[in-house]
Amino acid sequence: MLSIASKASLSEQAYAIVEEMIVTLRLPPGAIFTETQLSDDIGIGRTPLREALKRLETQRLVIAIPRRGIMASEINITNQFLILETRRVLDRLIAARAARRVTVEQRVQLLSYENEIINSAERKDLTAYLHVDYEFDELIGSIARNPFAVEAAQPLHVHSRRFWYAYRTHADWVRISELHADLMHRVADGDERAAETASDLLLDHLLEFTRGVVEGV
Repeated sequence: MLSIASKASLSEQAYAIVEEMIVTLRLPPGAIFTETQLSDDIGIGRTPLREALKRLETQRLVIAIPRRGIMASEINITNQFLILETRRVLDRLIAARAARRVTVEQRVQLLSYENEIINSAERKDLTAYLHVDYEFDELIGSIARNPFAVEAAQPLHVHSRRFWYAYRTHADWVRISELHADLMHRVADGDERAAETASDLLLDHLLEFTRGVVEGV
């Protein structure tokens, strides 16, 4: 029998795998699947997978359909505007607190991510770009040390990454990577006001991107 720690670890693994499948549209919006099918696909047992799916359901990324299975939620452009509206407040708070509390070691990691995200955008390496974006979200959240803000913001970032991936042909890779890099740099500098401004500029761009999607649809 698995220990509680092992179960938690497998649940986290299942969550990370399924989240990536949703973000990259391997589980496209509206797709219906069963726990058994998904468990076989990812090679993780149904109990930890079920725990991961419950978390994803709370985050409105999947919907349980009685007697049919589980459906990946649809992408809703109206909801994306609401997500960005909420993210603006939370991201600004997290950025400011991270700038206040960043350590020397964390500065080094942030500057490393700054280079990586620029390089991945220049290469148009989508997998690398999404990986750095995810890792940065995890790092800045841990630096900020405000679990309430981080837990509220985390699913919003997942929805945003999926939206961006779905409509990536509209994206300005260079600009969005520069804005992410600037936010990383301002947090690394420990400048709270500059970090808040950088966060706002990134959200401004994402809002402009979403409006561009609406106009292009």
